[in-house]
Amino acid sequence: MKLKHVLGWTAVAIPLALLATVFVAYWMSSNACDNPNPAPIGNPIKAIVYCDYGSPDVLKLEDIEKPAPEADRILVKVHAAAANPLDWHYIRGTPYVMRLMAGLRKPTDLRVGVDFAGTVEAVGSNVTQFKPGDEVFGGRTGAFGEYVAVRAEGAVVPKPANLTFEQAASVPVAAVTALQGLRMGKVGPGQKILINGASGGVGTFAVQIAKSLGANVTGVCSTRNVEMVRALGADQVIDYKLEDYTKGAQKYDVIIDNVGNHGFLANRRALKPNGRFVLIGGGGPDDGRWIGPMINPVKALVLSPFISQNMDVLFADLTKEDLVILSDLMQAGTVTPVIDRRYSLSEVPEAIRYLETGRARGKVVITIE
Repeated sequence: MKLKHVLGWTAVAIPLALLATVFVAYWMSSNACDNPNPAPIGNPIKAIVYCDYGSPDVLKLEDIEKPAPEADRILVKVHAAAANPLDWHYIRGTPYVMRLMAGLRKPTDLRVGVDFAGTVEAVGSNVTQFKPGDEVFGGRTGAFGEYVAVRAEGAVVPKPANLTFEQAASVPVAAVTALQGLRMGKVGPGQKILINGASGGVGTFAVQIAKSLGANVTGVCSTRNVEMVRALGADQVIDYKLEDYTKGAQKYDVIIDNVGNHGFLANRRALKPNGRFVLIGGGGPDDGRWIGPMINPVKALVLSPFISQNMDVLFADLTKEDLVILSDLMQAGTVTPVIDRRYSLSEVPEAIRYLETGRARGKVVITIE
């Protein structure tokens, strides 16, 4: 009987202890903005920073200390950056589950932005593959600023000579996501593939990469983007305002979904019996504040064992190896970045607001001079 009581109290005490731990960690979490006596800035540069989660209004252009390259890093003078939905997830701190990594109450890293392209200004003592003057592009937190320090072995590679800095900056997150999504879908020659959201940042790359793999591509987009998607190489284009691809007669080997506006079961109807579905994105800044799209892997995990089709969710990983593959495709002219709008560094809040509308055609670029 005593053992039963002990187990009962334990079952209650452990969750309460965990809850109390999270509560304390939440209220004690802070960042450098809370320091009333910050160190003086000896070598200032301009960068976009944020001290609290919220709308793009929390973003500020401020002076920060110029980073110095450690032994294994390179210092890059950024000429262009690009905005991604990933950025507004970090800015808003949603879905809330991601704050376990980014900071519970406030962001732990004040800088924002990932995609960049620029010129190497200095290299660390252990770096041999880059030298000052090299033009590079890649991904590193803090891209919305005049300089970033990047691990030489990290996600940074030489910029193709035939690309502008703006074009190169638009590549990393979106193009790597497209490439890895197509790889997860095992896209190959002769396959019929549908790309939902073909006119967005990931979609414009996915159409071109899928064509390079020999697939027959159907792109789904709005009326105003039909001709653009067709010009990217899509064999067929569906205007979603006129037609619902999940209710059509055509069945596909692979569906790449960048929008998430149809459920798993609806997408199953558009797949061949052994087809593959890959969910890449979807939702806006006000959707799913607690776990957001994180519910989709659970749905896929529950559904997949009972059906012949593969239902997957992609969590992209920005790698040097995939940047090299994309660099080769762009150097060959097989893939060309699509840029919708350009903003200055001081206009980053406006750029993020535009991106959040979900109406961007291709990429939104930040020009930094």
